[in-house]
Amino acid sequence: MNRQRQQIHNMTRRTLLIVLIVIQDFLPFLGNIPLGPLSITTLPITVAVIAVVCGPLDGAIVGGAWGILTWVRAFVYPSSALAPLVFTNPVIAVLPRILVGVVAGYVFLAFRGHKPRLAAGVAGALASLTNSLLVLGGIFLFANTPAVAAGYHVQQSGLAVALATILGTNGMAELIVTAIVVPLIAVPLLKHLNK
Repeated sequence: MNRQRQQIHNMTRRTLLIVLIVIQDFLPFLGNIPLGPLSITTLPITVAVIAVVCGPLDGAIVGGAWGILTWVRAFVYPSSALAPLVFTNPVIAVLPRILVGVVAGYVFLAFRGHKPRLAAGVAGALASLTNSLLVLGGIFLFANTPAVAAGYHVQQSGLAVALATILGTNGMAELIVTAIVVPLIAVPLLKHLNK
């Protein structure tokens, strides 16, 4: 395949993957699945699968699209009452989502020689952990205000405990789900693409 056709192929693939992220983010119960008091974000699964199958660059591009979408929605169509208070900061909205793809892609590349299924599971788990740690850490560092604390139903002095509780419950549930689902999707896709 010549260089120009390869560039068109890459651009088309990335565009379709970004469309997948947009659809997943806007359709209820597809990007966020409510489980009792928890809400499992499934977008890290999609970004991690893309990073495992297509590489860290595509993972970063698609993760960046997710982050930009989160950032823009915080201004024009917030997903929650907290979104305008938190996700209008691109350090919280965009940077963690780019790093989800980077981490998943490079972790898989580092460990794929052992067992691809295990490598994809670890990549998914660390991608989810990257998102949770950086978003919640960013909230604590850059959005530690009385209004944000009130959104979590705590005083500002208790925001760190509330965020740690979210990390220990919602964050761990997302990590487990992502670690299980990413290899189930990515490994068969890799086998199919390698034929």
